[in-house]
Amino acid sequence: MSRTLALLPLAILVACKPPASDDYVERARIDEPARGPSEPIDSPDTEDAIWAPAGEGARLLYGKPGDRPLFAIECLSDGSEPMLGYTRFARADAHSKAILALIGNGHVSRLKIDAAQVGNVWRWEGAVEVNDSRLDVLTGSREVEATVPGAGSLVLNSSALPGELVERCRDLAEPLTPDEPMPEPSPPADPA
Repeated sequence: MSRTLALLPLAILVACKPPASDDYVERARIDEPARGPSEPIDSPDTEDAIWAPAGEGARLLYGKPGDRPLFAIECLSDGSEPMLGYTRFARADAHSKAILALIGNGHVSRLKIDAAQVGNVWRWEGAVEVNDSRLDVLTGSREVEATVPGAGSLVLNSSALPGELVERCRDLAEPLTPDEPMPEPSPPADPA
């Protein structure tokens, strides 16, 4: 009997709380459904894409002539250590973070890249100190594959321009001025 009386408070406590049920979530209010990442985009066709100097500063754009650019690199400096900025012109989810994989010229490099808002559009941007050895992937004479998760794989056709920009930026304490000419764009390598 004393044992039964000892278990009575426990029985009362259990009776006050209903057991778990399958409809528990239905009783809770959910304001906004969770959203996953956007659908990935296809890898763009880069067969006729070239590197070309931008109209200002030490910046190269990559893409098909007459179309919107697909990729860009730029020498950046505010008086401190020069940086190489890179942009993948592809839709990014707001506030996303990712890794830009660069494969080519005997190197595999991984660089941080974040979604950056430009007007009402989000795109992928990043920067790294220009003396970072991971940028050596851009200094060779072969094509480079650039991949951002969800933004497709982008083949950067071979050109001497990216390597020249990286090397010139490494030699600078300040970025190139807009009146310093960049080399003319190079045509894509003949796959033959």
